[in-house]
Amino acid sequence: MLRTPTGGAGHGTATADDRAMSIGAVLLQLRDEFPEVTISKIRFLEAEGLVEPQRTPSGYRKFRPDDVERLAQVLRMQRDHYLPLKVIREHLDALARGEQASLPSAGGQRDLTDGSSDAGSGRATAARIGRAELLAAAEVIESELEEWEAYGLVAPTAEGGYDAETVTVAKLVADLGRFGLEPRHLRAMRGAAEREAGLIEQVVAPLRRHRNPQTRAHAEATAKELAELSVRLHSAFVQTALRIRLH
Repeated sequence: MLRTPTGGAGHGTATADDRAMSIGAVLLQLRDEFPEVTISKIRFLEAEGLVEPQRTPSGYRKFRPDDVERLAQVLRMQRDHYLPLKVIREHLDALARGEQASLPSAGGQRDLTDGSSDAGSGRATAARIGRAELLAAAEVIESELEEWEAYGLVAPTAEGGYDAETVTVAKLVADLGRFGLEPRHLRAMRGAAEREAGLIEQVVAPLRRHRNPQTRAHAEATAKELAELSVRLHSAFVQTALRIRLH
């Protein structure tokens, strides 16, 4: 849940201007619920007309509490329902006009309010989505997704469709692409990730082969912890390398 700044004691009720926040403060507030959000993402959503922060005379953005809540709504609909920005914008604008607008589904295919599957109807679930929905979630076209697949950056599951991790990868690849990083540049990152996964697999393999179910369950928890540590180490290495190069 988003935290709303409040006025201090003895200062009365804070006005909207008093509670306006910089883009950095907005980022910190949103990251409680959306760890992957970035300043670039917030700026992109502004450029797409999803939020319109005020500007100071010097050009700095000042976000009001309702701007932050609107951003949170946009991010939730992207994360939970994989809706394209155009659909999200139309939905929020309808709500702002006081209309009774129900939340649309991406491509009219599914409802992600629960994790149940419906194989008979072909409806996608929260655990796995279809190709059209992945395109909507990453906000890319078919040819771009085909290129990502050709370079091995994303791939459907063995059962068909795309899982939550693949959706995350697709969004990140799309975001990096806006900075000029192409799939051929990211292939090395994919290869490094595969090697790190191989190291983790070596560590937990003896635990996974154990007869005790609790030990096997511990293997999964250990793999997850090792993956998180690996990501943090990778981030630290990148930050260190950048600091050396930029100074």
